[in-house]
Amino acid sequence: MKNTHKNILSEINQDYHTRIALYEEVEKHLDGRALVSFFTSFNHPVSISDDDCDMLQSILQHTDTSKGLVLLLNSPGGDGLAAERIVQACRSYSGTDDYWVIVAGKAKSAATIISMGSSKILMPPTAELGPVDPQIFVNEGNGVRSFSAHSLVNGYEKLFEAAVNSAGRLEPYLQQLQFYDDRDISNYRSLIDLSEDIAVKLLKGGMMNASTEDEIKEKIDVFLKPDAGTLSHGRPIYSKEASECGLVIDDIDVNSDFWQAVYTL
Repeated sequence: MKNTHKNILSEINQDYHTRIALYEEVEKHLDGRALVSFFTSFNHPVSISDDDCDMLQSILQHTDTSKGLVLLLNSPGGDGLAAERIVQACRSYSGTDDYWVIVAGKAKSAATIISMGSSKILMPPTAELGPVDPQIFVNEGNGVRSFSAHSLVNGYEKLFEAAVNSAGRLEPYLQQLQFYDDRDISNYRSLIDLSEDIAVKLLKGGMMNASTEDEIKEKIDVFLKPDAGTLSHGRPIYSKEASECGLVIDDIDVNSDFWQAVYTL
């Protein structure tokens, strides 16, 4: 048993020193900026929350970010308000009043919002950003299903419009409308507006500060609305398309030593 414990401690110690070496290797390419990793599980119901912001601040308080901060990010997303808090924390603690994001694999939904709050996103052609439109999670049987708030609102509005314009029997429309609660639809509209407002204001305060809020909203339409191009919340938005939307993207060469260190870490 003692030998087993010694082996486990030896492996933990070896992993620790391996990670420290990788952090130092990545930081060689970051102009003196401190590197902090922020990963979350991709298994539901784990998601970005206020607790993550509190945890991140506790790390930043003990990190020398006087020359700036770089966030190594990998997450499926979560709460947009928590993402907004994380952006504020990163900007506040960075000695340069801004921060960079490295997208290691996937920074989707609220993680894309965190990326939008940075001054620069570093990512290889294989890394993914994604739409920031809100998702509604519903417990059904033994599982959980997610629905786009946009699709729920659009479905309700089309059905309601068809009922109003119908010259025939209204019963079929009324029966379907019973599945919707107007209070829910109002809430979904508010969530859509909130997500758009957070994304636009963060970009206005950072990498797209030369544009008006209306111009930003038009540029990032593909991030805001499923029918603008992605059609699905899970569909990737790669670096080329993100750059065409006006986001500041630094492409990482997948054959570079820098990416090798990031990928290994």
